[in-house]
Amino acid sequence: MEKESGLEEMKKEYGKLTEKHKLPSFNEMNEDFHIEKIAENETEILIREIRRYIGEKMSNYLRVVEAFLNPSNVPMFVFSTVKTINSEDKQKLSEIYKKLSKSEINLIELDLKFSEEKEADFIKESFKTWQEIKEELLGIIEGIKKNWDSKSESAIKGYFG
Repeated sequence: MEKESGLEEMKKEYGKLTEKHKLPSFNEMNEDFHIEKIAENETEILIREIRRYIGEKMSNYLRVVEAFLNPSNVPMFVFSTVKTINSEDKQKLSEIYKKLSKSEINLIELDLKFSEEKEADFIKESFKTWQEIKEELLGIIEGIKKNWDSKSESAIKGYFG
């Protein structure tokens, strides 16, 4: 009999966690958080590793949103981009920032004290939050793209001029 791949083993283990904690499907989680990469490494506590992958993505987006809202010591690209964001989208970014900041605080708590139940709650809540944030960010990105040619050019000239 052929030995299962690490990914297949992980999917089985995730299936058990899904039944126990009513987590989102493996495919949904993988599409948004690339959790299949966990299968490349061995882990005793799969749920913690999944939370870590979610946390990394959420933290990265927190830094991006923070740079858009408070651009200091950031690449010139950010300054150019900020000029293309209208006030309504800046307000949306502020709300996104609050959600991501709350997630960051929860991550710190989970890093300090492990609880499978709290890890599962974090995964479910983060998945739900990410679905909202993702749609809002896509709308903001569309606005940036639409305004890019007219406003980013003047931002670059202003920066150097």
